Amino acid sequence: LSLKFGDIGNLKGLVIRLLLTTSYYQLSVQSWFSLHRLQLLYNHSAQATFNATGIQAPATYSFHCEHVSSLQRYHALLVPSSASDLSQLWEVTFIDFQIQGFNVQEGHFAYARDCASYFSPAILMGLVMSLILLLVLAYALHMLIHLKSLDRHYECKASPAYFAQMKDSDMGDEKEPLRNSGSESYELRNQQFGKIYI
Repeated sequence: LSLKFGDIGNLKGLVIRLLLTTSYYQLSVQSWFSLHRLQLLYNHSAQATFNATGIQAPATYSFHCEHVSSLQRYHALLVPSSASDLSQLWEVTFIDFQIQGFNVQEGHFAYARDCASYFSPAILMGLVMSLILLLVLAYALHMLIHLKSLDRHYECKASPAYFAQMKDSDMGDEKEPLRNSGSESYELRNQQFGKIYI
């Protein structure tokens, strides 16, 4: 496929030649076309040659890409064929590039296979955030399922008060008589209480 610029100013005599190939793949059970090489010719002499990588689609489809370029910032789908020719001096960039090598009907492109990756950085970030949110939700559900009523744990469980046992011989020393309206009562001098558990 040759694109001639005709008599457009300084581009007169410039030709862009696209070498397309087709191959049949048994795994996909269909033919695919690919852009094999791109050549820049000026006044019928080759100025630069680039090998194309990743520019392919089924033969019944077209291929579309936002940028097809030899620059690294556009992922460099066009690679200079050798370091010895003039390809290193050229920078080629096609914007909104679409091509269909075969089975063109009524001058319109068929359904396009896009060069964009299915897992772009934005899609990967969305998947990671979705995974984090699912983990938080699962943890929250786990905590709600295992939540128990507070009444079960805060019931009053009182054990009887514990007092240290005293011998009868010590009781006499520990008692002190109290005078209170004629009745005899005693008060412990040394009041030692045991621990009380409630």
